[in-house]
Amino acid sequence: MNRQARGAALLMAMAIMAFATVAAAAMLAALGTWTRQSGLAADRVQAEQLVVAGGDWAGAVLRDDRHASGDVDHPGEPWALRLPPMPFENGELAGRIDDQQGLFNLNNLVRGGKLDLAQCARFQRLLSILHLPAELADALADWLDADGVPQPAGGAEDAYYGALGHPYLAGNRPLVDLDELAWVRGFDASVRSRLAPFVTALPATTALNVNTAPAEVLAAVVDGLDLDAARVLVARRDGTFFRNNADFLAQLGKGATVPEQDIRVGSDYFLVTLRVTYGKARARGQLLLARNDAAHRPGVVWRKLR
Repeated sequence: MNRQARGAALLMAMAIMAFATVAAAAMLAALGTWTRQSGLAADRVQAEQLVVAGGDWAGAVLRDDRHASGDVDHPGEPWALRLPPMPFENGELAGRIDDQQGLFNLNNLVRGGKLDLAQCARFQRLLSILHLPAELADALADWLDADGVPQPAGGAEDAYYGALGHPYLAGNRPLVDLDELAWVRGFDASVRSRLAPFVTALPATTALNVNTAPAEVLAAVVDGLDLDAARVLVARRDGTFFRNNADFLAQLGKGATVPEQDIRVGSDYFLVTLRVTYGKARARGQLLLARNDAAHRPGVVWRKLR
């Protein structure tokens, strides 16, 4: 990154700090009122207000980033900085923003209610790279697709889930978030933990951001790209990000290909994680933000308290 780019990054980082400080100050003022309440209800109000204030902060950062940097998103930008916890009277506020389009979108497995064979093959490659059973792809495909016909290897539809000790039905729709994987055949806690750094669940079919994708996901999505070559690409990218699809495609070795519509150098979806400590109370919240309207105003896809 050249001196001019670093200067711009520093200015953006200062802006992020300013937004965070404003959010912390607003929280402090509100907490002065909340402390007059008692019990678990007050803790929940505090947590909910944290999510709202943090979402406003992150949305402003992402909106300004799109205006400043255009359609390119990479780990060297200020939104990706890991800022230390910011103290305020009797507490502290911490937060981070993580790009989600650098991960494998599990909802890409099905389009229009039907299995996308190319995406399924990519997910199977990712499972192989992570040393996980290939039949997990069939189980997830059945959870997502609209029909009731089990896939041949490890598939599971209503008959399987209805025969469990606590019966339920297959989802037959896109995942809302990754927590739903706990209901899918074969996706036990160890499998979900192994997958978590590499997958996401987004509400639309998405192209992969090659500027933020880990090597394992690049190797899964790009035909003919092995993990070692993907790691070389990532190491090269860390020095200078890909400015457009052509820039990325030119870096691929012989025999490595990917349809251009399946990749991009920017992102629309970001996960915001926030944590607050106030006195003895602690709260944590997450929001999925979508930055895809004409004005680049990030909207909330979902929010939750943890």
